[in-house]
Amino acid sequence: MRAISTDTAAPSGGPFSQAVVAGDFVYLAGAVPRLPDGTWVRGAFAEQAHAAFTNLARVAEAAGSDLDHAVRVGVYLREWNDFAEMNTIFAEYFKGAVPPVRTTLPVALTGFDIEVDAILYTGS
Repeated sequence: MRAISTDTAAPSGGPFSQAVVAGDFVYLAGAVPRLPDGTWVRGAFAEQAHAAFTNLARVAEAAGSDLDHAVRVGVYLREWNDFAEMNTIFAEYFKGAVPPVRTTLPVALTGFDIEVDAILYTGS
């Protein structure tokens, strides 16, 4: 296993890796709407969602992959009413020939509206 860390994405919020490469898979930790300097992105849901998906994409790139290799994505929303807007934004970031499987859940996030994690397949 190999831990991934990049300063182009928000830092991890605790004692865990931004991602771990294990065999042909990259496991991306939950990405939240923070800037690389740790500042929280506040404001409209769309701003927060773009920040979270951008962080996820940057960690994927640091691991030598991209979101087109996602096989599974987890999306966690504070407000279920944001589901339709999240779906539109999601499509901007996951454009692979085979769409990933996805679970979207409403959760009690505190201070932000969205968190996203993913598993990428890097084999052939």
